[in-house]
Amino acid sequence: MLRITELKLPLDHPEEALRPAIVQRLDIDDGELLDFTLFKRSYDARKKSSELHFIYTIDCTLRDEAALLARFSEDRHINIAPDTGYKPVGQAPENLEQRPVVVGFGPCGIFAALILAQAGLKPIVLERGTEVRQRTKDTWDLWRKNQLHPESNVQFGEGGAGTFSDGKLYSQIKDPKHLGRKVLHEFVKAGAPEEILYVNKPHIGTFRLTGVVATMREEIKALGGEVRFQQRVSDVLIEDGQLQGVVLEDGEQIRSRHVILALGHSSRDTFRMLHARGVYMEAKPFSVGFRIEHPQSLIDRARLGKYAGHPKLGAADYKLVHHAKNGRSVYSFCMCPGGTVVAATSEPHRVVTNGMSQYSRNERNANAGIVVGITPEQDYPGGPLAGVELQERLESHAYILGGSTYEAPGQLVGDFIAGKPSTALGSVEPSYKPGVKLGDLAPSLPDFAIEAIREALPAFDKQIKGFALHDAVLTGIETRTSSPLRITRNADLQSLNVKGLYPAGEGAGYAGGILSAGVDGIRVAEALARDMLGITEA
Repeated sequence: MLRITELKLPLDHPEEALRPAIVQRLDIDDGELLDFTLFKRSYDARKKSSELHFIYTIDCTLRDEAALLARFSEDRHINIAPDTGYKPVGQAPENLEQRPVVVGFGPCGIFAALILAQAGLKPIVLERGTEVRQRTKDTWDLWRKNQLHPESNVQFGEGGAGTFSDGKLYSQIKDPKHLGRKVLHEFVKAGAPEEILYVNKPHIGTFRLTGVVATMREEIKALGGEVRFQQRVSDVLIEDGQLQGVVLEDGEQIRSRHVILALGHSSRDTFRMLHARGVYMEAKPFSVGFRIEHPQSLIDRARLGKYAGHPKLGAADYKLVHHAKNGRSVYSFCMCPGGTVVAATSEPHRVVTNGMSQYSRNERNANAGIVVGITPEQDYPGGPLAGVELQERLESHAYILGGSTYEAPGQLVGDFIAGKPSTALGSVEPSYKPGVKLGDLAPSLPDFAIEAIREALPAFDKQIKGFALHDAVLTGIETRTSSPLRITRNADLQSLNVKGLYPAGEGAGYAGGILSAGVDGIRVAEALARDMLGITEA
């Protein structure tokens, strides 16, 4: 199979134009092209003056691939297509004495459990939250009624934090084994739209994700796995540096010498328990900031020019970074086109924001995190849990600034830059529920972060005209951009000092987003399977 890259077609080309374009590009008769698959489709909107084109990567099967490769040996856009198919590490015998345990059922835990189940290892999954349908109802209780369910919310429950997000399925991780393709194929098999296999920045959207993760759960069960909800792990059993099992909140012990920790970045009580048990961990950098909301039409015009609103392009996104004079980096995070800002706390009397979009991305506002990087060495010295403690302090203070009702503190961008409190909304209506209490956001974050963001917003306006719009809304605060600690692991992906314990995903500090968490879940499941089955990695 051959791969063609950088094949350009006009934005409004008919679907049937792709095959003739391939034939023309390869300078062959139509009959020589046996089949083709669309691998990737993107566009480049950076040059506003030029015409927009779709840019394709196509995998082709031809009658005489060797001859064609020889003819195009000097053409870097025609090569052998890499093998992106998934290759299982092995298959378990029927008489295995122990079953592996997976703690957490977000993207990392789902894919870890799925790989183990497909290998015949019949994993036991323990999820502290509820199944996704009940979880959705519980989450809406906070958004509509100001009622928080501490074990069933945006952070905890089937699907993890990624369920209530934009459902983004792209990442900048190195993926030499193409495990990301395995993630995408499993999502499509479970009901996600097939276009996620080839669009440049695929996404599913919250409501579609709920059905997808429920379907994947049923596959894990059909393969012999067990998925248990409302099962919080309260302790781990360790003897002489070897994991022996886990203890549930009701005292039940589940014995296993192979446990994957796919906790998510908000399992603070579990982090503290693991630290008390001596599991090695260390503080790591993360970021803090706000959510910013603009009219989506403003972003579309700035990014797409005359193509704004084109049905084939959808809502435009952006990615921004600014290096402030005080040495801090400010950047956009988890940009959600046509979405909403959501209440994302998992703990009483705290306020946290996140962004979410549906598959259609047709809400009136665009939102993104505008965040500042912070480090343990500079900003929160004091041990592995110091970052967790900083998050808790900031979130508790945000709750008070919002009026102690789970409303979030907010401020107009123009007022924030000018350093004066906001008293009334302008043309942008914030989407955060339960609501936004206007005032001054300066007390909500450290001074260096406020200073850096104030400097960054006008700088971003030079890249996206209107970004520093006076009436744009900042909603506080964004603190859970990534885990504030890392449960460090060794080359075989086990804990540095507890054999049989496999830290994985966002909570362990090894992923950031649905795709990278899924990929890490696969990698860790493969490492565990090799250990259980006595297989040496090739």
